[in-house]
Amino acid sequence: MSKIDVNEGELLSIARYEIFYKVVESGSLTKASSALNISQSAVSHAIANLEKELGFSLLIRNKGGIKLTENGERMLLYIREILYLNGKMLQEAGEISGLEIGTVRIGTYSSVTQRWMPGLLQRFHELYPDIKIELLEGQQDEIRNWILDGEIDFGFLSLAPSEEFEVLHLTKELLYCLAAASHPLAVKKEISLRELKKEKLILQKSSAGFITQLCKKQKFQPAILFQLEDEHSILSLVKQSSLGISILPEIAAGEPEGVRKIPVTDRGSAISIGIGALSLKSLSPSAEKFIAATTLWLNEHY
Repeated sequence: MSKIDVNEGELLSIARYEIFYKVVESGSLTKASSALNISQSAVSHAIANLEKELGFSLLIRNKGGIKLTENGERMLLYIREILYLNGKMLQEAGEISGLEIGTVRIGTYSSVTQRWMPGLLQRFHELYPDIKIELLEGQQDEIRNWILDGEIDFGFLSLAPSEEFEVLHLTKELLYCLAAASHPLAVKKEISLRELKKEKLILQKSSAGFITQLCKKQKFQPAILFQLEDEHSILSLVKQSSLGISILPEIAAGEPEGVRKIPVTDRGSAISIGIGALSLKSLSPSAEKFIAATTLWLNEHY
């Protein structure tokens, strides 16, 4: 959201909507006033005027913070859409005027954040210094919910077919078996999943379902010891060879010290990584620019 320039008097509806959305997003009138750089009384005044305009309460205020009323939850869906369309309109107007402005809200998970985002963001800011990027990092299910709820423009995902939103494939990541240097499997140059039937697995949550399905195709149920999201934590556990091994996509495996990285040879053992959005055709100009910059960067580095 853009910074709002208001006074204590009358506020335009769009400004009220932005204030309401920021209050809901932050969970606090105080945090919203700080984020928007306006007084708390102006925030309260805007919410009160919006409730008066609509004819019912939107928020319940208590010692724990604020909570949406049932009517407030219904209105939030429309207000989020209005703000998105308003932002898109302003970006389109900027395009017409030769300006490249806007904000892109992106969902990402740890592997993409660590391996891709530094290079992606550097490239994008070189091309479009006036477009603001907001990153929300979470797990796969969280990113999917953010897409469906309209909290982000799009999200990076380990893709599976989806009827809920549109997906754009970016690249395929090969799977690797990760074993401690002292583990018996460490001498292998490549490996098949069948050879891991008796091994305890430490998997990444975002790819655990995909790997489980691959194992089932090989007629066995994997013995999953832990499911974690942070790859550094997984690799730390793998180094203790008595605990177990891991199977990770290349983006998460990296180049770990003290751990052997062995290619998995099974057919179909590659994870598709891409972008999910409610509608790829309806994205804002700024979001489209980020996706275009992403594909160019990936083509150069992969």
